[in-house]
Amino acid sequence: MAVKASKTTAVTGSDGTRGGRPRLLLLDGHSLAYRAFYALPVENFNTATGQPTNAIYGFASMLANTLRDEQPTHLAVAFDVSRKTWRFDEYPEYKGTRSKTPDEFRSQVELIGELLDAMRVRRFAIDGYEADDVIATLATRAAAGGFEVLIVTGDRDCLQLVSDDVTVLYPTKGVSELTRYTPEKVEEKYGLTPDQYPDFAALRGDPSDNLPGIPGVGEKTAAKWILQFGSFAELVERADEVKGKAGQNLREHLESVKLNRRLTELVRDVELPAGPEGLVREPYDRAALDVVLDALEFRHPNFRERLYAADPGAVGLEEPAAGEGVLVDGQLLAAGELPGWLERYAAAGLGVATVDAWGLGTGSVSEIALASGAGPAVWFDPAELGEEDEKAFAAWIADAGRLKVLHNAKGVMRVFAEHGWSVDGVSMDTALAAYLIKPGRRSFALDALSVEYLGRELAPAGGEDGQLAFGTDEQAEADALMLQARTVFDLGEVFAARLEQDGALGLLRDVELPTSALLARMERHGIAADREWLQRLEQQFAGAVQQAVSEAHRAVGHEFNLGSPKQLQEVLFGELGLPKTKRTKTGYTTDADALAWLAAQTDHELPVIMLRHREQARLRSTVEGLIKTIAPDGRIHTTFQQTVAATGRLSSTDPNLQNIPVRTDEGRAIRRGFVVGEGFESLMTADYSQIELRVMAHLSEDEGLIAAFASGEDLHDTVASQVFGVAREAVDAEMRRRIKAMSYGLAYGLSAFGLSQQLGITPDEARGLMDTYFERFGGVRDYLHRVVEEARVTGYTETLLGRRRYLPDLTSDNRQRREMAERMALNAPIQGSAADIVKVAMLRVDGALSKEGLRSRTLLQVHDEIVLEIAPGERGPVEEIVRREMAGAYPLSAALDVSVGVGADWESAAH
Repeated sequence: MAVKASKTTAVTGSDGTRGGRPRLLLLDGHSLAYRAFYALPVENFNTATGQPTNAIYGFASMLANTLRDEQPTHLAVAFDVSRKTWRFDEYPEYKGTRSKTPDEFRSQVELIGELLDAMRVRRFAIDGYEADDVIATLATRAAAGGFEVLIVTGDRDCLQLVSDDVTVLYPTKGVSELTRYTPEKVEEKYGLTPDQYPDFAALRGDPSDNLPGIPGVGEKTAAKWILQFGSFAELVERADEVKGKAGQNLREHLESVKLNRRLTELVRDVELPAGPEGLVREPYDRAALDVVLDALEFRHPNFRERLYAADPGAVGLEEPAAGEGVLVDGQLLAAGELPGWLERYAAAGLGVATVDAWGLGTGSVSEIALASGAGPAVWFDPAELGEEDEKAFAAWIADAGRLKVLHNAKGVMRVFAEHGWSVDGVSMDTALAAYLIKPGRRSFALDALSVEYLGRELAPAGGEDGQLAFGTDEQAEADALMLQARTVFDLGEVFAARLEQDGALGLLRDVELPTSALLARMERHGIAADREWLQRLEQQFAGAVQQAVSEAHRAVGHEFNLGSPKQLQEVLFGELGLPKTKRTKTGYTTDADALAWLAAQTDHELPVIMLRHREQARLRSTVEGLIKTIAPDGRIHTTFQQTVAATGRLSSTDPNLQNIPVRTDEGRAIRRGFVVGEGFESLMTADYSQIELRVMAHLSEDEGLIAAFASGEDLHDTVASQVFGVAREAVDAEMRRRIKAMSYGLAYGLSAFGLSQQLGITPDEARGLMDTYFERFGGVRDYLHRVVEEARVTGYTETLLGRRRYLPDLTSDNRQRREMAERMALNAPIQGSAADIVKVAMLRVDGALSKEGLRSRTLLQVHDEIVLEIAPGERGPVEEIVRREMAGAYPLSAALDVSVGVGADWESAAH
């Protein structure tokens, strides 16, 4: 049988219809984006580079929902070019009262355009005209051509376009709810026909456009006059007939309302580069769309699913044209057939796909597919393998000389280990390779990578209506899995060539892949937990939370919900009258920074109580999460993530062990809950002293900083004495604090403003401190300047081991994005090199333990720290290995320094 993956195109008629009347959807881009901007809090939607994305997210969500609900055959979005249109020429005060467009919004309009381009949505922006005029022109022409027209806009002037053929969808709640304005709805709302709406609007005026109304005349009077006289023109002609003060005001402002009427009328004959017939919806450019969504860091899978579901290319699949897609011969293996197949086709390496390995579902392997560039792909169910089949597969998957291409190799290794299979000979992990090629992306899903790098969809096609040509559900699943295996193999070839070109293939094969295998073992080992101790801590933190609640109620004089931002705002800024913090859409911010500021600015105890309440609640939540993740074996098995941090650092989830405080009494108490397991003697911790600063000294080649490390004295005291020009003995605690913050701040790309916030000094003082520092350590200054300028030219930074981080925003016209990218360019080589060295150290330690036949093992890697479980009698040789292998991980000019501690639990093993 043959399995086919294809490029997808929408099945449409020659006029773009899917049968029946064509439907054109028109959107007012600026109007809807602006509404989205104010509907979603900008502080909750930002990329790592500081680019706000709330308007983009809201606009895209609205668009996806509307496309899903309305199913248009034709589509376009219109944007304003500027306020200087023909209306401005006629009335210079037009829209003159509008406040300046927020910078956070302006930068998002261009990105919405990039999103629409990737979706292959036609967009219009015509000099001298507003988006409404473009929409009016397209709607008028489309209705005359037999189209049904839908207009999504937040501008009520478009209600004049409503007819039996044209419906306006008007946002009534942000951009999430749309009200349908048909002729009947317009008449129900205003008592007028759509044709009469601009007459009514001219009399009412429009403060948002700076079009003055008539004093004393509101919407009811304006509607009454239009109904009484039939039209605006007739009202003007017979203005003397209008009695009373309202009539007098009308006559006094007649010229003003005439101007209003001219400006309110939408232009319906704008010269456009395309008409309605040319706006047929096209399939998305999925590769380009994935790039845009990754850059915007839209992580939520439901958002992408909704957006992708609206892709016309996913509706009705055509047979691919010659040369498109890929044809995969598929074979469902019966018992006894696997050894022969492996003998014939496995020599050149195989792509492997397995159902549960993608998500670590049940921990058992239910289906496996294998594929290469030649010969048939195969599928089999391990539960149905014969003894010889399983023996042959186990031998092949464990053979280091038989090459395998996997996606999420760590997940595959964990699942296979549950089945009793060890995995070796992995030459490529397509998820890790994609991460090294583009570390900033947020999704490394196989289907997305297939579209971006191979230009084909994973969804199988080949039968009628896009269904499989062969019958059962099992066969359908086998078909999909064999396509995945072939895709993994093909991506492996593409990625190997790309990494070779970038000089990063060695980083993948020598560091990332071995690290992946080590992490899989560490995840399976887990670390023993003292459940009773953690439960006592949870009760302690719960009591502290309740105590803080009681103190807050006492401080205010009544009960309120400490978890309600609205109630807290009312108490802080209403009842207590404390200074206002940063304004948000819902009032004033009450985040941790704001509470700390209030605590410093006022004598009231509530901000301090609130900070303590939140900290204790966070600690309680952390401990609760740890208790829930204790497995039946009494150990906590965190999952290590290799593809999350763009710098190469590892992170952990389920539970996250990096959010346990290290320097507080509470954090140290939590670490006491991680203990040595049965059959082992102790825990050992090992980490590097000031590794980022040593890397910075090495990269900058600053002789003074290197000498400071070589002196063996306290680094921060030594540097402070040079910066402040005092003897080491004269360095006080404040000097040391400032220099420590400065040194680490430089390694993390901290700006003068950021340093000032951290130290509680003015930006000018911080800038002066940095200048003085650079006078003493000019090599650091020159390096930091050089690394940014080189990255601006090449587009990326690079670590000592060749890990790249691409920073296209270094040349952005947006100052905020550019400055954020510059800070990333400063810290990526330093943090990334430190992360690489830690991985190399882990591998060297693990390899030495194995080589010397020791039973001790690595359990955790958190930040720069490694935690090992020591077998009885092995403490001495393990400590010798750890110190030797970690110190020799990389030959820095400022030599690596390793600290080691041993104890019965994680905290007592600290050093």
